[in-house]
Amino acid sequence: MNHGNSALIVRGIMKQNKIEHVLAAIDEKRLLETAMALVEVPSPTLSAGAAADRLADILLADGFAVERPVADWPEAPAVAVRFDTGKAGRVLQFDGHLDTVHLPFAGPSIEDGHLCGSGASDMKGGIAAAVEALRALRASDALEGGGLLLTAHDHHEGPWGDRRQLLALIRAGYVGDGVLLPEYLAHLLPVGGRGQAIFTVEISRDGEPVHEVLRPNGLPDVLGAGADLVMRLKELNTQLGHIQAEHVGSESAFVGHIASGEIFNQAPVSCRVEGTRRWVRPGALDEVRREFDEVLKGVAARSGAQVNLVEWVVTGDAFNIDSGDPLAVAFQDAYSAIVGKELPVGAKPFVDDGNSFIAHAGITAITHGPAGLGAHTTRERVPVEELVRVAKVYALSAMQFCR
Repeated sequence: MNHGNSALIVRGIMKQNKIEHVLAAIDEKRLLETAMALVEVPSPTLSAGAAADRLADILLADGFAVERPVADWPEAPAVAVRFDTGKAGRVLQFDGHLDTVHLPFAGPSIEDGHLCGSGASDMKGGIAAAVEALRALRASDALEGGGLLLTAHDHHEGPWGDRRQLLALIRAGYVGDGVLLPEYLAHLLPVGGRGQAIFTVEISRDGEPVHEVLRPNGLPDVLGAGADLVMRLKELNTQLGHIQAEHVGSESAFVGHIASGEIFNQAPVSCRVEGTRRWVRPGALDEVRREFDEVLKGVAARSGAQVNLVEWVVTGDAFNIDSGDPLAVAFQDAYSAIVGKELPVGAKPFVDDGNSFIAHAGITAITHGPAGLGAHTTRERVPVEELVRVAKVYALSAMQFCR
């Protein structure tokens, strides 16, 4: 008898039994109750304290030891829960934001198999799925080693938040060896993404607004300078098209808003230009900023106006993930076990907290959540079956990654 093969067979049977046990421990009714309890509490960015309190109460009632780190935002202390097997292994983190965009509040409901309400898809439904995975892993005793860390916080949604609470959590050590984030990205495994800076430029001149026919010679044309800036950034965007990354695409410079003047025949005193600068090279932020500053200096020199960068908000750096990374492998195996096939790899189309984990914590961050609908609208909704699927994928990812 080949004892080696027999041992492999036994281990395989034991692993399959653990998988079946943890999947059976995922309770759709309990998951939905958690999601609805979170959606029920309004939590626009900077005001997510009551939602954090609700989540903490739910976890306390489940018997978890809950930490409430202030993390640079006393108005809404974050929520953290640790589950440790006491055995060697990695720690997998589940992280989510409790704040929502500033739109009229819609309470929770279940309609045609969908959870509906403010934050249902972005991302209270995803947080509830992560909580359910945590419960199932504890109840089934399925982790062979390592542990779990669940974190939830405010200050995510821009332009109101600036991610200060997440960054403070990272600095305070609330970091696993890898992290899953249940944002509403379900159709691909994001192995790359662009960094982003949101800019606001103010172009101004001394004096007061004046009728066009009464302008003195040499008066700086702030609106013309604004148009010059738009065209220079358009030229830059063309040049940046040659800087590309696999799966991600090219770098870009984009203007989405320009505002100046009060009436058609008035020479205004200021012009405001707003847009984005995106890049594909991890760690290129300083170079990107220097390049942008040079564009502004040129506009100022040609126009004689004052050109000031009044806002340069970096929402995240560019990143790349090796498809052979342990978390990526564990996630793909888990997804395949639940869905029957691997996810295609691709680029993350937006910037989220995963960019911050990669840049500031140095860990692999995978964004994957329920296929929600209506994010950043008043009609957020997510299929209930998607919430259950994400809970299962997160639980199985932890089983492989943590050991």
